[in-house]
Amino acid sequence: MKFRRTVLGLALAATALAFGTGAMAQAAYKPEYKMSLVLGPPLPWGTGGKIWADLVKERTAGRINIKLYPGVSLIQGDQTREFSALRQGVIDMAVGSTINWSPQVKELNLFSMPFLMPDYAAIDALTQGEVGKKIFQTVEKAGVVPLAWGENGFRELSNSKKPIKSPEDLKGMKIRVVGSPLFTDIFTALGANPTQMSWADAQPALASGAVDGQENPMVLFPVLKLHNVGQKFVTTWGYVADPLIFVVNKEIWNSWTPADREIVRQAAIDAGKQEIAIARKGLVEADKPLLKEVAGFGVTITQLTPAEREAFVKATRPVYNKWKKTVGVDLVNAAEKAVAARKK
Repeated sequence: MKFRRTVLGLALAATALAFGTGAMAQAAYKPEYKMSLVLGPPLPWGTGGKIWADLVKERTAGRINIKLYPGVSLIQGDQTREFSALRQGVIDMAVGSTINWSPQVKELNLFSMPFLMPDYAAIDALTQGEVGKKIFQTVEKAGVVPLAWGENGFRELSNSKKPIKSPEDLKGMKIRVVGSPLFTDIFTALGANPTQMSWADAQPALASGAVDGQENPMVLFPVLKLHNVGQKFVTTWGYVADPLIFVVNKEIWNSWTPADREIVRQAAIDAGKQEIAIARKGLVEADKPLLKEVAGFGVTITQLTPAEREAFVKATRPVYNKWKKTVGVDLVNAAEKAVAARKK
C-alpha cells in the first residue's frame, strides 16, 4: 500500500511538473511580437509581412500575434540600424533588405554587385540554391534566424534631365543612393555624383531639383508618384536587385516550441513566395504593363540594348572586382557559376 501511495505521489508530482512546465512555456510567449518593415502594405514588401503575420496567427490559433511596424519606426526610421536592433532584441521579427543589412553582414553585398544578375532567373538561382543556403548560414551566425526569401526588385534609374543610354549620359548628374559604400562606388565609376540620403530627405531634394535622379524598383514609381517630383526619364538597366529576408530574433525563436517554430518557418516560406510574385507583377509579362502605366504619366522609358547595357557593365567592372574581395571571392565565384547555369 505504501509502495502504491509512493508511486501515485510520484505520478501526480510528474503530472504537476509537466503541467507547470507547459504553463511556463505558454507564459513565455509574448502577447504581441513586433515586426519591422521599411515599406508597409499595400507595397509588395509590406504585403509580404502582413501575409506572414496573418498566416502565423491563423496556423498557431492565435498563440503568436504579430504587429507590423512599417517605416522602420521601431528604430526611428534608420534602416541601417535594423539588423543590429534585431540582434539586440529591440525588434522581434523583420522582413529586411539585403542592402540595408549589408553593413553588418558583408556577404549580403553580393546582390549589389553591379550587373551580376541579368534577370529574375538569376536571382532565383542564387536565393533558392546553394548560395542562398550559405548566406542564410552566415546571417544565422551573425545573430538572427533567417527563414525565407522575398524580393524588393531590380533597381532602375530615373532622372529629371534626359534619357540615360550610356555611362557618358550620367556624367555630373547628382543621384540619390542608399547608404552603402558599394552604391557610391558604382555611381562614381559611372561619372555621376552619388549622394547618400534618406528617402524622407530625397523626395524634397528631387522636387526642388537639388538632386537629379534616384534608383529604386519600378513598383515604387507609381506609388511614390516620382513623376510629380521631376522624374521624367527612366532607364531599365537592372544593375542590382534587392532580395528580402524573413527573419526572427534568436531569443524569440528559442522561446517557441519546436512545433510553433516549424509553423512560423513554413508561413514565412509561403508568404515569401507570394510576395515575390506580387513584386514581379507587371514586369514579367510580355507587354510589361507596369512600364506602360509609368509611361502613361508622361515618363520616357529607355530599355537598353545588349550593347548599351554592356557599356555599363564594362564601366563598373573595376568596382565589381574591388568588392569581390570584400564579399568573398569563393561566394562570388559560386554565384557566378549559379547564374551561368540557371534555367532561363
